[in-house]
Amino acid sequence: MQISDVLRYKGDEVITTTAQTPVRELLRLLAEHRIGALVVVAGETEAAAVSGIVSERDVVRRLHDRGADLLDATVGEIMTSTVIGCTPHDSLDSIATTMTERRVRHMPVLDEGRLVGIVSIGDVVSARMRQLEQDRAQLEQYITG
Repeated sequence: MQISDVLRYKGDEVITTTAQTPVRELLRLLAEHRIGALVVVAGETEAAAVSGIVSERDVVRRLHDRGADLLDATVGEIMTSTVIGCTPHDSLDSIATTMTERRVRHMPVLDEGRLVGIVSIGDVVSARMRQLEQDRAQLEQYITG
């Protein structure tokens, strides 16, 4: 199974933000869309370059250090700028391994440098569960004839 299969199942909508976005607005977007991370892009076009990723974990870690003043900071001050991404052609198994080894919960999906989706560890687990269920059904059908 490839990442493109995961995106076909879950959809390819990606909520993005910019480094200039206030953390207060970031929190609103995360809550409104019920997601754990946003891809940070430079610019507002479809071909905007990925410049980072910001997650709930980034907010919590900085909140401990800065307190309520963090709400007036910008995404650029708290985002992770070293982005670990993948392509639609990467295998689900390789992405699961990378996410586990690098302790990454969200990966932007880039196709020739263009952002085409995002996968979370939950998406990976869900896809693996579907795959296991299909395998089980095939084995059961093979055994029963």
